[in-house]
Amino acid sequence: MSFAFMLLAIDVGNTNIVLGVFDGATLVQSWRLQTVRERTSDELGLLVDGLFAHSRIERVRIRGVMLGSVVPPLTGTIRAMVQRYFGVTAITVEPGVNTLMPILYEVPSEVGADRIVNAVAAYEKFGQDSGRPLIVVDFGTATTLDAITAAGEYLGGAICPGVQISADALFQRAARLPRIDVRKPTRVVGRTTVSAMESGLFYGYVGMVEGLVRRMSDELGGNAVSVATGGLAEMIAPETTLIQHVDPDLTLHGLRIVWERNQT
Repeated sequence: MSFAFMLLAIDVGNTNIVLGVFDGATLVQSWRLQTVRERTSDELGLLVDGLFAHSRIERVRIRGVMLGSVVPPLTGTIRAMVQRYFGVTAITVEPGVNTLMPILYEVPSEVGADRIVNAVAAYEKFGQDSGRPLIVVDFGTATTLDAITAAGEYLGGAICPGVQISADALFQRAARLPRIDVRKPTRVVGRTTVSAMESGLFYGYVGMVEGLVRRMSDELGGNAVSVATGGLAEMIAPETTLIQHVDPDLTLHGLRIVWERNQT
């Protein structure tokens, strides 16, 4: 696989580091690594080098790198890796500085890079031609809901514990409850401890998301378009009619759009 020019987008999250290679606006390859804060730049470089080799993508084709990170201890490590293994300087997302989206948060620098690039991508893909406000629901380590005005301004949102965090908390804090994986149960009324926990976690999150989306949409005028992304989006979004779009690669596309804006 060989292109004249490619962009590498890197999303550093609390659970995973997601990398995506773009040819123009097309995401041609993506990978997901576990976030380990103690990894060195050389360890990450060797992992990334192996991923590129396995996919037959030449590292020398990468001429731009856009980095969004919510894990400060890894930000410098990733930048050092990019400089050494790709020979380019990564552009780091700085909310309110280089995202070119007005941020109405009281302290713009407090907004996570992932939330802003999600908002940028959602507005460009689903909002700017509709004339309607947007709500982005990201099912990540935390479940975040972000509101974007019809004019393309980042307004604010809500942050909730992620569903896996809640499952782990039940196991850790209740002596008789087991550790379970999050999945859709066959019925709402569980008849065993495990099925009751599965129901509470899964349908409880569906209800929480529906309630927050409905209330946020009312504050935005009642006609907001809702977009879901993140690891559990494709599992939970189909359970509610309040989410119109699911885009698992929304964050990577947001990084690409921010990079393109900074080139002009």
